[in-house]
Amino acid sequence: GRCLLELGGNNAAIVAPSADLDLATRGIVFAAAGTAGQRCTTMRRVLAHEDVAEDLAKRLADVYGRLPIGDPTAEGTLVGPLINQRAYDGMAAALEQAEAQGGNVLVGGGRRLADAAGDAYYVEPAVVRMPEQSEIVRQETFAPIIYVMTYSTLEEAIALNNDVPQGLSSSIFTSDQAEAERFMSAVGSDCGIVNVNIGTSGAEIGGAFGGEKETGGGRESGSDAWRAYMRRATNTVNYSGELPLAQGVDFTV
Repeated sequence: GRCLLELGGNNAAIVAPSADLDLATRGIVFAAAGTAGQRCTTMRRVLAHEDVAEDLAKRLADVYGRLPIGDPTAEGTLVGPLINQRAYDGMAAALEQAEAQGGNVLVGGGRRLADAAGDAYYVEPAVVRMPEQSEIVRQETFAPIIYVMTYSTLEEAIALNNDVPQGLSSSIFTSDQAEAERFMSAVGSDCGIVNVNIGTSGAEIGGAFGGEKETGGGRESGSDAWRAYMRRATNTVNYSGELPLAQGVDFTV
């Protein structure tokens, strides 16, 4: 039988020197901290150009420090709980490994509401400044951790974007059309979903949804989604008294 697989994602956004940083900050925070980082399309890596990396990291840390965390049914809450203790332990372990691999946690990582909701695992979404794309960065941790790294050239940024086992969603924030076109081309992002000036999550239902590499196989939604659920059959019906043969073969007996 055929199958359609939706697996994980380790989605990145490239922030170019020409990017609108206000727009990039909003797009990154929504994609990285929304649903407490528990989406397959959650943004987990930010590849910021060396000219804007420090400014962007400060912006992200400032917004993360103000995110409303708590009961997801309460009005105004933006970040709810992790699914269970295993997810919380995984986040804590990832942050510990990131620091051991040279990272600096700029904000977040702590637990919230432990006394009021001991069986729930509310966490502070974390921003981690990394010197390189280390082993922990290349792994998907299903929690609200965003790793911020620096690049010098677009070619370097594309290589970093692609240098992970997963290939679901990707983004570039830029005002340079040539950069955007290159990122969307065959020599750009190797992900199944490529976005320009918008985050990695929140794909439109009308678009084909799916990824490459260890992300899965097939596409959901979109005009060709039915192909993943069907097998093509060929039916030949002859109502004549003749015997039409393929390729015009003459077989007279």
